[in-house]
Amino acid sequence: MTLTLTLSRLTRRFGAVEALRDVSLSLEAGQRVALLGHNGAGKSTLMKIVLGLIPADGGTITVCGAAPGSAAARACVAYLPENVALHPALTGQEQLAHYLALRGDNSKKAAGLLERVGLGHVAKHRIGTYSKGMRQRVGLAQTLIGRPRLLVLDEPTSGLDPVSRRDFYDLLDGLAAEGAAILLSSHVLTEVEARTDNILILSKGSLVAEGTLTDLRARAEMPVSLVIRPAPGRLQAVQTAFPDAVAGADGLLRLSCHQAEKLSSIRRIAALGADVADLDVLPPSLEDMYSHFSRRDGQ
Repeated sequence: MTLTLTLSRLTRRFGAVEALRDVSLSLEAGQRVALLGHNGAGKSTLMKIVLGLIPADGGTITVCGAAPGSAAARACVAYLPENVALHPALTGQEQLAHYLALRGDNSKKAAGLLERVGLGHVAKHRIGTYSKGMRQRVGLAQTLIGRPRLLVLDEPTSGLDPVSRRDFYDLLDGLAAEGAAILLSSHVLTEVEARTDNILILSKGSLVAEGTLTDLRARAEMPVSLVIRPAPGRLQAVQTAFPDAVAGADGLLRLSCHQAEKLSSIRRIAALGADVADLDVLPPSLEDMYSHFSRRDGQ
């Protein structure tokens, strides 16, 4: 196991405010991790420490085996903020060529980077004519310079349309497959639910939950929803078998059960045979998990 980022009991204060408190986590090469939390939970502070922009008050941190902010760490880290600052008078290709030159890389790679993020057709247009989503993709192209080992992404899909969001996550999947670790902060929970390996939930500066979505569901012990579609004319028969089910105006029956009771409940429904036309099993979503762990911490 190759660890790209390690934090141990990280603490940071701003006066009387403890922005981070004993936060420990690690990212492996190729791992996609979502960092979630309400405004003021400590996400931005954590990212700034990882990037070496501000120091921690306590604890230890290594970025690609080096101290954050050191030349060795900067060489292997890329950062994409929510609002990318670009020069409106430059073309997308000129802007990337400038960044490549600053990195000591071949400026001729600019066109290929823009092509990779879907901007090849406007590479020679001025950035001032770009939409917010297009500017965000220029920023993403910038993060690809130098094949970074760690990508720190703060609300990276802000301003992107649904198709561009899908393409963005496809690109991240490819980078992870090549070995890049990805730390991504987002409020769009439906996106990160399906496209990340691990989830971190910060609340009031503390890490209140960590793990896969399956891990969080097991810890939360929240109920599973079962949605039954009775066969035509068999609503009453199914209701009799499941008196706790709630009938909706759409003709569906909904009931909840604990995770441990899920399989037995499904078997009972299946035993009704032709009385049931269809069944959907709806586990708690990431939004449910986020609400659960945040409320448990008093939010």
